[in-house]
Amino acid sequence: MELDKTTYYDLSIFNREEEYSLFHRLDFTTTAGGREYLRQLFSAPLQNIAAIQQRQDALRYILEKEAAWPEIITNGTIVVMENYLEAQISPISNTAGPGLLFNAVITKTIYAPDYGFIKFSFTQLLNLVKGFLSLVQSFNSDETPLVLKQLLDRAQHLLRQRELADLLTITAPEQLNFIQILRYDNLVRNRQKKHLWELLELYQKLDAYYAMAKAMKHYKLQFPEFENTAHPFVHAKQLYHMILQSPVSYDINLDPDAHFLFLTGANMAGKTTFIKAVGVAVFLAHIGMGVPAQQMRLSFFHGIFSNIQVQDNIFKGESYFYSEVQRIKNTIIKISNGKHWLVLIDEMFKGTNVEDAKNCSLAVIQGLLRSSNCLFILSTHLYELAEALQDEPNIRFKYFESEVIADNLHFTYQLKDGIAKEKIGYLILKREKVLDLLKEIK
Repeated sequence: MELDKTTYYDLSIFNREEEYSLFHRLDFTTTAGGREYLRQLFSAPLQNIAAIQQRQDALRYILEKEAAWPEIITNGTIVVMENYLEAQISPISNTAGPGLLFNAVITKTIYAPDYGFIKFSFTQLLNLVKGFLSLVQSFNSDETPLVLKQLLDRAQHLLRQRELADLLTITAPEQLNFIQILRYDNLVRNRQKKHLWELLELYQKLDAYYAMAKAMKHYKLQFPEFENTAHPFVHAKQLYHMILQSPVSYDINLDPDAHFLFLTGANMAGKTTFIKAVGVAVFLAHIGMGVPAQQMRLSFFHGIFSNIQVQDNIFKGESYFYSEVQRIKNTIIKISNGKHWLVLIDEMFKGTNVEDAKNCSLAVIQGLLRSSNCLFILSTHLYELAEALQDEPNIRFKYFESEVIADNLHFTYQLKDGIAKEKIGYLILKREKVLDLLKEIK
């Protein structure tokens, strides 16, 4: 699946204010390297159903065995090990005979700070290898999904290296004397440094997958079901936007018989939130995670393309309307490749007058309707467009309900069949005392 940078930010998967991003919400990693690998996984949605199902299997497997995940490896372990492997401290030059004792005494006495660093790092070295041994013993079997098995098989092979295998035999590290510690340090850093770097990288990847599984459990996300179909579809029950504190859920059905959702409703009624909720759920499905819905079935999509937060560009001298036109143009070019796309459009052509916006919107909608390889969700304030589109067989009309009671706005955030009629902009001006302030201008 493909998303461009604009779509990533439109859906708040990544956000310039990190704490408001979906990535931030789902980041349960415990290591800095794991977090970066998780970001890579979010930045590269999977390219076919088989790959998606393999990752689903991996996350499902982790959830089944979550209690066995070793807590001995922490971010501190990883940081200390990185510093240890990068340290410009030469190991003692002898590991046997009289030279071993002489060099060990010199290091412990004359180079006491270096010895202190080595001794402290040695504890974390043991935590790393023993934590990996626990991972291999608990998670690596003939039933382990391929995504995890490749990582765990490699870790198991590395743990069999003589110097690392020797570390695993240490049962009472606190009883080791300084000579033994410095001897191990020499053997490990001279012979196993490359393999230790690889173990760190393996753990960071495992940390990212574990984080995805933990996020699913925490938010009670459900694995979607994929079907390989000639035309795209999305069927979801009780779908909601997981970034909201108290989200309202929706049912959605888009398929070849009704592949265009025409969405109306007042400002603040929930249109944009709904559009983003669908986009986020489809995205999560394509990185192999669960989705915020009671149930979801969908086809594989080759990409999501959004037109939600279009911006002008004063540096290029481009107006808002021109930027809108360019984004729509890019959308049409993108989806004309015969592949399956989910296209999300929020309030098209806001940058021109109402009559012009209606004409432009109608032309674009009628053109997009020709595509049978894409699903479209479009929101608009231009309710009059619905009259010209009523006879189109592939459009489904939905609206968000709002009520005016005693000059107060009430939003139910319920998605209903039909077209909204409310025009409440003037009421909002009145409610926010703008009209009263205007009367006071002198």
